[in-house]
Formats: sequence, structure tokens, C-alpha cells
Amino acid sequence: MKRVDKPNYYLDIAESVLERGTCLRRNFGAIIVKNDEIISTGYVGAPRGRKNCCDLKYCTREKLNVPRGERYELCRSVHAEQNAIISADRKSMIDSTLYLVGKNYNDNKYVEKARPCALCKRMIINAGIKEVIIRDTKTKYTKILVEEFINNDESLDKVLGY
Repeated sequence: MKRVDKPNYYLDIAESVLERGTCLRRNFGAIIVKNDEIISTGYVGAPRGRKNCCDLKYCTREKLNVPRGERYELCRSVHAEQNAIISADRKSMIDSTLYLVGKNYNDNKYVEKARPCALCKRMIINAGIKEVIIRDTKTKYTKILVEEFINNDESLDKVLGY
């Protein structure tokens, strides 16, 4: 048996985490790792105590045909990255790596060109996370240094989506 590399090992764990997601569009799983230790995990879901979209059987953004990456104020869910960040203390997140995997609800395929939304980018920056590794295929991934989120501020150009 071939041994899996570390990034894919952690991405596999993040992929398992996304199975708890409750979104009817796309589910994401995130884990934060520092010094080869998992600090926290997070998946997409409504705030604790509120009904999830999978329970309500509808997605407001889907009903309104809202494009991917836009109008998140209409979404019931807290994103996977946000849930992982709020479940960890900042000291533990300084210079850590966030691993992120997304799958489409309807076809269970990996989300193409998945990236954190604008709000999640801001939270990732302030959490002190150093890099984000995102699964593209079962074995391929994209590594993004958080410094890029700082230097390429899409909000200055009024870019929506991703």
C-alpha cells in the first residue's frame, strides 16, 4: 500500500468532516493544523439550535438563484472555515495551516476552483493562519499563502464571487 502524503492525509480528514455538512448546495469541511496536530475542525451548518437547510428542505440562495460567492447574508449557514476558527484559540492558530475540501451536494463532485469567500478570507487573516490548502481532486490540491489574501484585496476592486 502506498503511503499518502501529509497534505492529502489532512485533506482526507477534512473531507470526512464535510460529511456532517447540512447545506443543500455545497458542503465544505475544514481542519486547522499546527505542528502536525489538529487544532480544530469545522463544517457548513446553521448556528447551533437553528434549523439547517437540509431540515427545512430548501436553500434560500438556491431559490433566488444567487451566484456562487455572493450574498452570503442570505445563507443560514456558518462556513466550515468560520466554524473551525471559532472553535480554536488564536494562539494555536498562529502560523497554522487550514485544510479545506468542498463537494457539491447534487453530484458529490469536488467544488471546482474552491476558495474561501471574502468574509472567510478576512477571518483567516485575523486568525493568524499562514496557509490554506484546498483539495482540487482526490490527490491534487492548491496551496495558498494567506499573505496573498492580504496583498490581493478583491474588495478594493469590488470583485464578487471567486
